[in-house]
Amino acid sequence: MTTLRLISSMATKPLLADLVALYKTQAPDVQVQIESVGGVDAAKRVQAGEAFDGVVLASDAIDKLVASGHVLAGSRADLVRSGVAVAVPAGQPVPDISTEAALKAAILAAPTLGYSTGPSGVQLAKQFEAWDIAETISPRIVQAKPGVPVGSLVAQGEVALGFQQLSEMLGVQGITIVGGLPPAVEIITTFSGSVAATCNQPDAMRALLAFWQSPACDALKRQHGMDPA
Repeated sequence: MTTLRLISSMATKPLLADLVALYKTQAPDVQVQIESVGGVDAAKRVQAGEAFDGVVLASDAIDKLVASGHVLAGSRADLVRSGVAVAVPAGQPVPDISTEAALKAAILAAPTLGYSTGPSGVQLAKQFEAWDIAETISPRIVQAKPGVPVGSLVAQGEVALGFQQLSEMLGVQGITIVGGLPPAVEIITTFSGSVAATCNQPDAMRALLAFWQSPACDALKRQHGMDPA
């Protein structure tokens, strides 16, 4: 029995659970264990030298780990593209976010706003700066702690307008998903897997990533609100 230990961000946790189960049907002698934490924490643990066989994070985070020698150069496998969605508490009016202007108006009208510490939150903060509204809305922003889904804050009423990967919004009770961001300002994150520098079984890890990239996994990826990369 081969055991592969991976670490990932929360954004891909439900998808990876299903991908692991699917791989089990192809390679029953391979056991895959995945720990999902906040993306920032995951990268820190890999950088600290904790022993993993594989890492699944946003592609830019993977690239930084390649540059620092913590994952193997040439092993990055792009898995999915994930868009940011907007949610409101269930039962609340659904704002118009169909255009850039409408989205900006909805943000300015919201009493509280929530987003994550992950790549989507970073991009969103840059958009607020570009619109020159960052200072105006700053007192109303509730940033989710690493590993805490924004959807849960929306469901609890702590946040009136929440932003996070659609994949992390799906299945959250107590929220209404308004939709994705309009094309002019959409935020798409590519999530990739890579072989950790501490991996003792690189061939087995590469085989796992190759399967996850294959068309056999496309339907599962779409079920989780993501597109194959």
